[in-house]
Amino acid sequence: MKIVLNNPYLYPPVKELINKIINDPVYGFIHIPFQVLFDLIEHPYFQRLRRIRQLGLTHLVYPGAQHTRFQHSLGALHLMNKAIAVLRGKGINISEKEAEAVSVVILLHDIGHGPFSHTLEHSIVEGINHEDLSILFMEQLNKEFGGKLDLAIKIFKDQYEKKFLYQLVSGQLDMDRLDYLRRDSFFTGVTEGTIGLDRIIEMLNVKNDRLVVDEKGIYSIEKFLIARRLMYWQVYLHKTVLSAELLLMKVLKRAKEMASEGVSLFASSAMNYFLEQNINYNSVFGKKPIHRKDDLLKNFAYLDDNDILTSVKIWAEENDIVLSLLCKRLLNRNLFRAKLQKEEFDVKLLDSLNKKVIDEYKIPIDKTSYFVFTEMVSNYAYDPDDHSIQILYKDGSLSDISEASDILNTSVLSKTVKKYCLCYPKEIEILNYK
Repeated sequence: MKIVLNNPYLYPPVKELINKIINDPVYGFIHIPFQVLFDLIEHPYFQRLRRIRQLGLTHLVYPGAQHTRFQHSLGALHLMNKAIAVLRGKGINISEKEAEAVSVVILLHDIGHGPFSHTLEHSIVEGINHEDLSILFMEQLNKEFGGKLDLAIKIFKDQYEKKFLYQLVSGQLDMDRLDYLRRDSFFTGVTEGTIGLDRIIEMLNVKNDRLVVDEKGIYSIEKFLIARRLMYWQVYLHKTVLSAELLLMKVLKRAKEMASEGVSLFASSAMNYFLEQNINYNSVFGKKPIHRKDDLLKNFAYLDDNDILTSVKIWAEENDIVLSLLCKRLLNRNLFRAKLQKEEFDVKLLDSLNKKVIDEYKIPIDKTSYFVFTEMVSNYAYDPDDHSIQILYKDGSLSDISEASDILNTSVLSKTVKKYCLCYPKEIEILNYK
């Protein structure tokens, strides 16, 4: 069969039906079953995800964590294909139109992520999360594709009648979560995150329009919940990863502060848009918006890791001592020391560290918060109130995993664990502190 490759900058997309396969290091061959999926993959909006790392700055701790949101999205699509086949094999009615739509949703579920997304959301953009942007991207793509994404958008917004399709995209056992645990474990080398993907998907079923798990899959679910908890504290909330991400957040906050004071900083045009303007949820999505959604989307679509990292490299030579020092630390992996504990840190300790920073760097007291700061982080492995995991027994009865499991203490897994993180320069010693 002739394969017609689509130029992502020329529209409309090709019409010829193709059977495209992509070789993935985690799963092997990933099949693209619908033409619209291939056309979406070829679109510049989706190609941008090649330039955004899935785990941000985690590679500074786990060097192999260089995989991208592009790879993750394709992996989630692969798992969705398998889940659809399994559910159809168990007699669950999923039409071709629904299969195509839910495949589109999982492919595009991360399209609204920016570079170092959560860091970006807390520094140069306020209150706008990746879900808000994903909807904007989908709606724009729907216009370009002549309404082909209508059903996909309904599913993404949980407005479609078959609720289990939404749970395949966003739930306790969604394809997004299953892929990122397996993929992140693979690329970081943290084996504790390895889960029995094939068995979990084979055990999926639907009861009363809800995604459930056949009784034989209970042990795989137990392993999944434990693996998720371990991955959060060993990878996603690793104290050195936190230190790197918080350092980048301080870099971006200082750059935005300088831009608001009229300082002209090196940046791409897309980056400048976010530095020089106060972009927040109300200014875009509020009743009286100041900024146009089209402008936000246009600039965000051109923003990726390269914009941030190139700016950091240039800003390291800025005259501003705060921005320069922060950027140099990030470039050379001279990260802040990070300490985690369950209680808030003593104010006297913070005051002592601030004084040492002033003496060490000769900076004003109002700038010490860029070098000494605390953040609260939290995590839970299982939320019984959010599409709880239901076990389906042979007699047709259902039981929550917390009741069905005889080894899991789900009261612990579902409890939100909060820890406080203190960051400060390594060269500043804390005497008599453990």
